[in-house]
Amino acid sequence: MVNRTALEARLLRRRWLVWGMLAFSFLIVFFHRIALAVVADQLMAEFHLGAAALGNLGAVYFYVYTVMQIPSGALADTLGPRLTASAGTLVAGIGSIVFGLAPHLGVALAGRFLVGLGVSVVFISLLKIQTEWFRPREFATITGLTSLVGNSGNALAAAPLALSVAAIGWRSSFVAVGVLGSLVAAGCWLVVRNRPQDMGLPSIAQLEARETGRRPPATAPGGRISLMRALGYVRRSPYTLPLFIAAFGLNGSLMVISAMWGVPYLMQVYSLSRGEAALYTLGTAVGVMLAGPLTGIISDGLRRRKAPLLGFTLLTVALWTLLVAWPGPLPLPLLRVLFFLLGLSSGGYLLVMCVAKEVSPHAIAGVSTGTINTGSFLGAAVLQPLVGLILDATWEGELANGVRLYPLAGFRWGFLLCLVAVTAACAAALRLPETRAENIAPALPLQESACRPPAPPGATA
Repeated sequence: MVNRTALEARLLRRRWLVWGMLAFSFLIVFFHRIALAVVADQLMAEFHLGAAALGNLGAVYFYVYTVMQIPSGALADTLGPRLTASAGTLVAGIGSIVFGLAPHLGVALAGRFLVGLGVSVVFISLLKIQTEWFRPREFATITGLTSLVGNSGNALAAAPLALSVAAIGWRSSFVAVGVLGSLVAAGCWLVVRNRPQDMGLPSIAQLEARETGRRPPATAPGGRISLMRALGYVRRSPYTLPLFIAAFGLNGSLMVISAMWGVPYLMQVYSLSRGEAALYTLGTAVGVMLAGPLTGIISDGLRRRKAPLLGFTLLTVALWTLLVAWPGPLPLPLLRVLFFLLGLSSGGYLLVMCVAKEVSPHAIAGVSTGTINTGSFLGAAVLQPLVGLILDATWEGELANGVRLYPLAGFRWGFLLCLVAVTAACAAALRLPETRAENIAPALPLQESACRPPAPPGATA
């Protein structure tokens, strides 16, 4: 008979391999999210695109990502994160190859659609894996590490991609990433397991119960929570709307600057080369990478969510105010710091996802976090093309090598949308509860019965 302590030690080792494989898949998610910004001018020239059309090409990823978040949660809760993430990563790899080989805009749109469809399931699957393989008090820290690894894809989609494009062209670069993604999909299927129990290991709840001397929580026998019932709980929750608005503004605005318009802004307003502009967005990627572990350590260490969330959100508002209101072009040294801090302020979005998990029952963690993540990518899907429309509306007719050149005033009017969005996110964050790094939702019984979310603090039933 295998010693119980040995099984627990194996659990604590194996979970890092499971998490690491999915985290590497998440890195590819971020690469695809940011990559078009680096080749924006080449796409505009090759496919004869204006800013609005380019914005729509970039937004296809976010449209399908947005629509898929609730289905992604349902898939993670039912089929399990192993199958969901493996299949999604494979579809994204195929989409990247299609995009790289696209002879015209229609095929390029189809490729980006497949990429968005595939990667849309990875993050929610990863959150579900974290719920099953890590202690609740570790959730913000491991989410921060997930962000660190994932946002390495941001870094790869900045200066390294610019070098790859210069060496082998943008088409070959995207085909190579597609082949790599297909290999990662195979790795996910071979390595990842939905729960420790699938490998004959104790559950994380049993491990924590032994560590604390408390009884493990009772598990309801058989069955699953229906999708409609889970959605009903999420819809009635007083926290869903403020979480949705906060995710919309914080992630949507970050995607505007990092995934689409940051590099064109720097190249056209400041006359930087592609490589120089990519270094600025690399600073944003580094900021996001640092934000992950920093946010997790601070939040889990203090056992607080709301105060750090408000701090990061206020910083985001201040940075967008500088971009919009500074008289004339920002000094380049200040701009470099600003791009880095925009990435660092993404800690607010990570805490939004932590709160989303902690105000919902464990049984519907995938659906609840998927619903809130819908707001994140709806923000990107809406704001990116709207900024493009504003740029086209303010275009003064100037061209360079077939690419439209936009004035500083046009970018400022576009960025004003982002300032409005992050201000709304800050107001929404004020309405969220302090969870103290614990799940504050009541247990959701499996049998069909009336089960309502908790009332907000101070409310009466």
